[in-house]
Amino acid sequence: MTARWPLPTIAFGGDYNPEQWDRSVWREDVALMQRAGVTLVTVGVFAWSRIEPEPDRFELDWLREVLDLLHDGGIAVDLATPTASPPPWLGAMHPETLPVTADGVRLTWGSRNQFSPSSPIYRARALAVTRAVAQAFADHPAVVMWHVGNELGQVDHSDVAAHAFRDWLTQRYGGVEALNRSWATDVWSQGYRSLAEVQPPRAAPYHRNPAQALDFRRFTSDELRSLYREQRAVIREHDARRPVTTNLMGFFALADYATWADDLDVVADDAYPDPADPRALTDAALTQDLMRSLRGGQPWLLMESATSGVGWRAHDLTKSPARSRLESLQAVAHGADAVCFFQWRQARSGPERFHSAMLPTAGPDTAVHAGVRRLGADLARLAPVVGTRSSAQVALLWDWPSWWAARGEAMPTDRLDPLETLRAWHRPLWDARVAVDVVGPPADLGGYRAVLAPALHLIDDIVAAHLRAYVAAGGTLVLGPFTGVVDPSTHLHRGRTPALLGDVLGAGVQEHVPLPDGGVTARWRDSALGTEEVRVHDFTGHADALDPLTEVLLALGPADDLPGLEHLAGSAVVTRRRQETGGTTGAGTAWLVTGVLPDVDLAAVLHRALADAGVEPFLPGAPAGVEVTRRGDALFVLNHTAAEVHLEIAQLALALDLDPATATLTDLLTARRFTTTDTPVALAPQGVLVPMETR
Repeated sequence: MTARWPLPTIAFGGDYNPEQWDRSVWREDVALMQRAGVTLVTVGVFAWSRIEPEPDRFELDWLREVLDLLHDGGIAVDLATPTASPPPWLGAMHPETLPVTADGVRLTWGSRNQFSPSSPIYRARALAVTRAVAQAFADHPAVVMWHVGNELGQVDHSDVAAHAFRDWLTQRYGGVEALNRSWATDVWSQGYRSLAEVQPPRAAPYHRNPAQALDFRRFTSDELRSLYREQRAVIREHDARRPVTTNLMGFFALADYATWADDLDVVADDAYPDPADPRALTDAALTQDLMRSLRGGQPWLLMESATSGVGWRAHDLTKSPARSRLESLQAVAHGADAVCFFQWRQARSGPERFHSAMLPTAGPDTAVHAGVRRLGADLARLAPVVGTRSSAQVALLWDWPSWWAARGEAMPTDRLDPLETLRAWHRPLWDARVAVDVVGPPADLGGYRAVLAPALHLIDDIVAAHLRAYVAAGGTLVLGPFTGVVDPSTHLHRGRTPALLGDVLGAGVQEHVPLPDGGVTARWRDSALGTEEVRVHDFTGHADALDPLTEVLLALGPADDLPGLEHLAGSAVVTRRRQETGGTTGAGTAWLVTGVLPDVDLAAVLHRALADAGVEPFLPGAPAGVEVTRRGDALFVLNHTAAEVHLEIAQLALALDLDPATATLTDLLTARRFTTTDTPVALAPQGVLVPMETR
């Protein structure tokens, strides 16, 4: 967290939309917020038409009244630029500000997000309203941070976007000759005479150029980032002190957040785990680790979440207050210094009227609001963890352009989703209570015992050199299926893939093989990993070991087990190459997993790789389904099971690097003290324990 972070406790609150309510409600809101322990609210996100009801006529007195009330009530404000949802007058007066789909349909107002990020007119109006708000409230004592827009993720294929895309391409390539080379436009006779002929990847008779599609994704992310930067610059003209951010959306496919991180004073995220998904909380932990990792381990803010249902799922399961509390404290465990919800008061009208809120329409005497008040009290007790960090021995590599390239048109299979692969590889680590960072290549990998790249489809020479150096220095590298196949222009690397790392792996893939339904049989050659047959499903590579130091640990069965795919008999599915110190390639170990494995077999491979790297499970005595993470001097223990579990206090002390014989621990949430002479502590279903050394 930056030094400018203003709150001494875990911030607690949510989006507040007073413009949707009569003035008579505002004082009641502040009083109820105080009772609930609310310390921070986001104001103004969707208030543009109220702030500027017509061009250049700004009405800000009502907003000042709201900020005064909140400040008098001891509640801080994250003040938003209201630029995410332009008023109807902008689209009516300037239809060129409205976005166009790839099919040529111009979208209209009446919802939200109806703007082209590239439109000069939209940007001018957005900066005007941003300037009006910043000038008026930069010195207001309620304002502790700034919030630019909302969930920036708009895509536009209009002529306005086409002009901006060409400017971006000029910056990237310099001229049409370099673009033609990068895009390989001799394919299908698509060579350009000038950049003026280039269009966004609009609807076409057949598959579009994958290099063009990838560059348009890069451009779209950069356009959204420049939109953020412009508004931030206006805020900075009036306020050089308070942090500025915008709310990200986890593993969001339309923006490369790794390139945004340095522009954010603090990372903020919106998260809505689905209670119907049994893997939602493990996947949430992965997203939280990404948010923490974007700025090198700094604490981040959970800017939006839901107290119960969200109102936009087809079958929208609600969740209990206990589940909401568990999700919130999990975020804190993974580095969040704020827990906020959408929204404070449940809407009575509009599309989000069935979205849950901190204060339901049924009023404060409800189970949901009682849960909110309990959570507010919990978070107030966690002040000792504010600003503290976590550490990890394992890195998961994740790269947005690689994700985009692997999900393009005309791929060998659409069943190999990089994000789902990342999640599948993360789950065994979560089960083993192994802390991870989620970092983008080329990152500094020197501090990690193991680096896992489950879905790094795109690799260039720079990334390959970093990975090679990491292994040479003694690190353990594990690569997943369909890795290292293309370069930054989506051109296939020559040779067996991943060609740029063939010397490190001592193995390579000669053909990518989507598999028939039901998969194919593989057999372990290392009994320590397994003895049962494995059904490799969906996808594998036709791979070989190419070096005497490379071991084949799992291989496809004999030809009789592979009808129609007899040529794959004995193909390597899992390989490992270990080089002794002083060898030509280095002292580390490189693994290659070419196929999609069942969860239990993937877990066996990853656990073996981590064990070889010297990575041990955290709190190995804890029952399955109990998440344990360390943040600073505090341990977070979260029971994700439906049963009560019992924890040995000596194990908790060891996890905090304390002497079990003398340690005394205090649960920050209850102030209860424990010593190793006490009986094991019981943790209820969905319960949370936060022990810290008693001082």
